[in-house]
Amino acid sequence: MFKDIKLRSAIALLVSIVAIIYLLPSLIPDFPFLSEKKINLGLDLQGGMHLVLEVETEKAVESTVERLSNDLKETLMDKRVRFRRLKRIYGTTISLELPSGKDRDAFEKILKDYYPDLEIKSSEIVDEREKVYLKIREKHADYIKKFAVEQSIETIRNRVDQFGVSEPEIIPQSDARILIQLPGIKDSVRAKKLIGKTALLEFKLLDEEHSLDNALKGDIPPESCIVYGYRVNRETGHRTKIPYLLKDKTLLTGDSLEDARVKISDRFNEPYVALKFNSQGAKDFDRITAENVRKRLAIVLDDIVHSAPVIQERISGGEAQISGTFTMEEARDLAIVLRAGALPAPVRILEERTVGPSLGQDSVDQGIMSIAIGGMLVLLFMMIYYRFSGTIADIALILNIIIIMGALAAFQATLTLPGIAGIVLVIGMAVDANVLIFERIREELRTGKTPRAAVAGGYSKAFLTIIDANITTLIAALVLFQFGTGPVKGFAVTLSIGIIASMFTAIFVTRIIYDYFIWNRKIKRVSI
Repeated sequence: MFKDIKLRSAIALLVSIVAIIYLLPSLIPDFPFLSEKKINLGLDLQGGMHLVLEVETEKAVESTVERLSNDLKETLMDKRVRFRRLKRIYGTTISLELPSGKDRDAFEKILKDYYPDLEIKSSEIVDEREKVYLKIREKHADYIKKFAVEQSIETIRNRVDQFGVSEPEIIPQSDARILIQLPGIKDSVRAKKLIGKTALLEFKLLDEEHSLDNALKGDIPPESCIVYGYRVNRETGHRTKIPYLLKDKTLLTGDSLEDARVKISDRFNEPYVALKFNSQGAKDFDRITAENVRKRLAIVLDDIVHSAPVIQERISGGEAQISGTFTMEEARDLAIVLRAGALPAPVRILEERTVGPSLGQDSVDQGIMSIAIGGMLVLLFMMIYYRFSGTIADIALILNIIIIMGALAAFQATLTLPGIAGIVLVIGMAVDANVLIFERIREELRTGKTPRAAVAGGYSKAFLTIIDANITTLIAALVLFQFGTGPVKGFAVTLSIGIIASMFTAIFVTRIIYDYFIWNRKIKRVSI
């Protein structure tokens, strides 16, 4: 039996040492030779940013309709179906003119075979031509909106992860809204730019066949558009707005990117963003540059022309670059959003709150105070009411808190105010298990049993009750963790870890201490 006590004591000691090792970095951050893992504090404890964004899902539908209109135009030309003035109007409506009934039949067949998500909204005869209006089907529009929100969440999460925020909270709040909590963020302006940037990267040819001056006066050629860029004087830093006449057709987008990295220009010693395309993107870029040698290719990001170099020769390496007068921070953020991908639609900030570090520190202090006061009252009660046995329970309780905090550090979990409430609750539950055991031991002692038999009987009779109560609570905590969000999840984390730790300390550790005094010290009575 004593050998068994030694083994159990070694296990308890090992668990305690491991918990302390993981906990120390959170208590002494700069102490050498310690693990880098530590407890992360939530937004309510260390401060940070709270944002509610709204995804402009209608814009995602409009973008889809724009793409479908361009595809439809090319398909009709390939199938030699005559049409005129095909364009997107009124947000999500496409209009075109058909010259004859025969063309109408061919058009309807193409629509049915290739574009099932489009339907004819109405038609009218204008100047002996039939003007047809198309719209996207309602069911498909709803799918685009839902997908836009889901993709926005994933894209923002990728950006935030690369930005280096620990334990961010990014969850859908309603049909088109996203809740974002970023603990520890100090540069809120930079964070908002990073999150809200659409980052739609497009490669378009300049329209060098028509006059830019005429276009600026209002005579914009069909299938062309005016997009602006900026030229910055390297000496004065003055920005000059530069207009470009571009062809509407997008030759390549950021969807074809494999990587984006910040590099330093040898010529000007300035940062730029080097782009690397995936295999399909490299093939497309190779073909585009081969077909357009001596023409200018504009690199457009969020409707701003960053550069429009002349294609000197075919580019087969699948690489390009975005240059400009970037600061290193701007170049890094641009690389982050390009790697994470473009948002499918613009986002709008509906709500913004900044939790200051002083408020967070107040919350930490109050939380620690609540644990300290609650813990001290429980410790005193157990010592007074159960005497020496209460002291054993107190030792287990202190170890329980150390194990909980060590586990939070090991898993790099986030501690929130509700999480602190969970720890306080666990303190009460751990004591409750000891109370059940002590009362069963008292009952056994009243029947005249020896200390050895009373302790064995007390643990045996209380064991199943304690297990049943803790398992059902653990199941509830796991359900809260799985389906809860924000504060609820923080509460569930500490509650789940605390339940497991309390069962270990209340049943396993206290029994070791009892067995040591009964078997090794040969005590004649139990102080309880």
